[in-house]
Amino acid sequence: MSVCSTKKALLLVVLAKAEIVEERTDCQIRTVRTRFPFPSVIRLSAYIRVPYKKIDLSRKNVLRRDNHRCQYCGTSSPPLTVDHVIPRSRGGMDQWENLVCACLSCNNRKRNRTPDEANMRLLTTPKRPHPVAFLKQYIGTADDGWRPYLFLD
Repeated sequence: MSVCSTKKALLLVVLAKAEIVEERTDCQIRTVRTRFPFPSVIRLSAYIRVPYKKIDLSRKNVLRRDNHRCQYCGTSSPPLTVDHVIPRSRGGMDQWENLVCACLSCNNRKRNRTPDEANMRLLTTPKRPHPVAFLKQYIGTADDGWRPYLFLD
């Protein structure tokens, strides 16, 4: 399962490498001589094993994984930052399991300590997000035609 651009989807359909499963009825793609349906969901004609794309570890993705909520107090009011559960000065690494979203007041209160030393509990245990679950969250408001294919029903 993957998300691609309309241009890429139409190219795969024209080259007969994919077929349209769902199309948008409110618009079409027109050329000088012909019209094509606007693909919304396509299916590849031949199975191509593509490994899951790794989700890049970035500030934006950590905040997205934690739903833009502080993992110490639960607030979602900005400004939010990324906190190392085990501080870098104590050997903490830049890994999914060591980074959480935190508000500035909680980040300053925790300082250079572990959550146990600062007497602060994490609301959820940080972990690497699953690519499909992250894709569903990244898409946000999906087209209604996508619902059966994203397991949202």
